[in-house]
Amino acid sequence: MSYSHTIGSVTHRFDDLKTLLARASPARSGDELAAISAQTAEERVAAQMALADLPLQEFRRQLLIPYEADEVTRLIADEFDADAFANFAHITVGEFRDWLLSEQATAEALAALAPGLMPEMAAAVSKIMRLQDLIAVASKIRVVTRFRTTVGLAGRLSTRLQPNHPTDDPTGIAASILDGLLLGSGDAVIGINPASDSVDSVVTLLRLVDRIRATLQIPTQSCVLAHITTQMEAMRQGAPIDLVFQSIAGTEAANSSFGVNLAMLREAWQATRELERGECGDNVMYFETGQGSALSANAHHGVDQQTCEARAYAVARHFRPMLVNTVVGFIGPEYLFDGKQIARAGLEDHFCGKLLGLPMGCDVCYTNHAEADQDDIDALLTLLGNAGVNFVMGVPGADDVMLNYQSTSFHDALYLRALLGLRPAPEFEGWFERSRLELPHAVKQLASGRLHV
Repeated sequence: MSYSHTIGSVTHRFDDLKTLLARASPARSGDELAAISAQTAEERVAAQMALADLPLQEFRRQLLIPYEADEVTRLIADEFDADAFANFAHITVGEFRDWLLSEQATAEALAALAPGLMPEMAAAVSKIMRLQDLIAVASKIRVVTRFRTTVGLAGRLSTRLQPNHPTDDPTGIAASILDGLLLGSGDAVIGINPASDSVDSVVTLLRLVDRIRATLQIPTQSCVLAHITTQMEAMRQGAPIDLVFQSIAGTEAANSSFGVNLAMLREAWQATRELERGECGDNVMYFETGQGSALSANAHHGVDQQTCEARAYAVARHFRPMLVNTVVGFIGPEYLFDGKQIARAGLEDHFCGKLLGLPMGCDVCYTNHAEADQDDIDALLTLLGNAGVNFVMGVPGADDVMLNYQSTSFHDALYLRALLGLRPAPEFEGWFERSRLELPHAVKQLASGRLHV
């Protein structure tokens, strides 16, 4: 089925639904690289107008990737909640935007709707929204998850303490952890990206973080962000695993490029829940995503990168995760060229994830060859704080010396909490107030060698 919209004397035609979505996307380098973006600003506006007039039901009738060819499509179609969608079955994408911005779209109404939304619907409405629209709607949505801390409550902002080290040196990682704890970071998770994906190295790091957590009695959760198969082997060897991590994408082929599928994720989810290590909840999965991942694997099926990203949220939603974050500028300028594109993508991702019922965080970041700088990061961090983001990253000095990219620092999170009157997760906040005088002593013990890691 084709679509069209006339501007003046020119009629713009779009061959199918995925073409319409791609042409309606705000400009970004990834879609240009894939040769699916609008060629002119007028064509983009025409596509957005045609999209605004499209009934939401069209996304049920036309699957962007065939059901029989893609397990993510099958997951989306099979888990669609028709009852939750029933009151919206008669409206268009444009009317949906109007409703989202209305007083009728309360937190309760948005939560009830989430199971009845396909990710393509969320992506579509985001394409016709301004930045202030994305912020205004997302700020109404709270998605709360629990393991040892409660993340996502109103008036709270959590952080992932990210103490990466280029050689996985335990002493260096321990020093970064204590540095972050002193500055109130780590209530979402203490999560290490290992330099090595070997099982032995991952087991060592898991035991290190768990020993620090237990010694200082920190109410938080730990994670080593190795491949899920490595984490599962570490679990079989008795390593103390709280959250299981995996990067995911919005197509079966893209997930295959990561070496995963839904069955593998399901096995890990079930095994980790059976450990019963949580103290106030059993949300045990941690997912990371990012616009451009499907395209970079040549696994996008002609679908624009933002819609592919939204489809990844259907995968995440199935597993009731503790944390989901879009690593928004990490893949590089081939997909998000500059600070303007990174900011738009970060707010789109956060909006779509929250609308679909996910506990969204964001790694507000950029690579050094992108047309972006720390001012862009400050701007997006501030916008996301107002949008109600669940958590952001805490990286020593905002400079990840292992992954070689720029993110947000411990101090950046303190800035946002102070600016907006936000606080850490309640369990962590209580521990910090009780322990703040003991933490400097732990740092001195580490420096003197008396705290063994």
